Amino acid sequence: MLKVGIFGVGHLGKFHLNNWKEISNVEIIGFFDPSNANAELINSQFQLKRFTNINKLLDACDAADIVAPTTSHYSLCKAAILKSKHVFVEKPLANTIEEARELLKLAKEANIKFQVGHVERFNPAFLVLQDQKLAPMFIEVHRLSQFNPRGTDVSVILDLMIHDIDIILKLVDSNVKSVSANGVSVMSDTPDIANVRIEFDNGCVANLTSSRISVKKMRKMRLFQKNSYISIDFLEKKTEITKLKTPEDTDAFTFEIDTNHGKKSIAYYSPKIQDNNAIKMELESFRDAIINNTNTIVSEVDGFRAMEVAHLILEKIARTNQN
Repeated sequence: MLKVGIFGVGHLGKFHLNNWKEISNVEIIGFFDPSNANAELINSQFQLKRFTNINKLLDACDAADIVAPTTSHYSLCKAAILKSKHVFVEKPLANTIEEARELLKLAKEANIKFQVGHVERFNPAFLVLQDQKLAPMFIEVHRLSQFNPRGTDVSVILDLMIHDIDIILKLVDSNVKSVSANGVSVMSDTPDIANVRIEFDNGCVANLTSSRISVKKMRKMRLFQKNSYISIDFLEKKTEITKLKTPEDTDAFTFEIDTNHGKKSIAYYSPKIQDNNAIKMELESFRDAIINNTNTIVSEVDGFRAMEVAHLILEKIARTNQN
């Protein structure tokens, strides 16, 4: 039985708590949260033990689930690692690159399981593509959200865009060559809307737009690669594949188009999406990595790489806004 302690039971922490309760081979030992209001609510709903001392909760558990504000990620992760506890931490990995780099070093030395909560990796619209050969050379992303004061302690880059940065770094097997970016602070003290262009050594280009001041919500990613175009709608959980037809495309809807080189046969798929609970799935994968001694799906290295690009973007925006 894996003993889990939860650090932070605010908005997202409650989701984690509800999901942990449904996961087998897991015992929730208790929670830590400095907010008395949060603690009272959890006690009334779940009758869980509240720990007021971080170290005592760490001593009582095998794994720490850290769902606290980003500014607390480093101190809580470090405390857990130094006690050789496995760590799940919500994105972003830490508040600064220096903090993230030290956590990377500590986790490696401690030989623990470490997972970062990039939940879009578990979105069924993305998972349905796991068997597809993906080698995008152009990527277009729009992640738009309505304004909510919760989460504005960090920029829209670390709040929203980092999801897409992580996915793109997973998809593109190449190093980042250059980044250009522009962002504007509208409702908060940090950028609320940003547009970014990332160029990779292999020639792939990614254009990303993220906003938390939009009228409507949107979470779409479009992948363009040789002979195919793939559309992923993370919000509606829908995926579409349009490609040049091959002999293997026996069950696709097909049609022909006229080109300068004659007629081309096109195959269109809209794969059946197996709906899931992405948060529950990522927590289950963390549990499995610990029990089976396997690699976590989104490691601390993945979390660091996404943060590294995100902070490069923030530096570019800051430099642009100074001019």
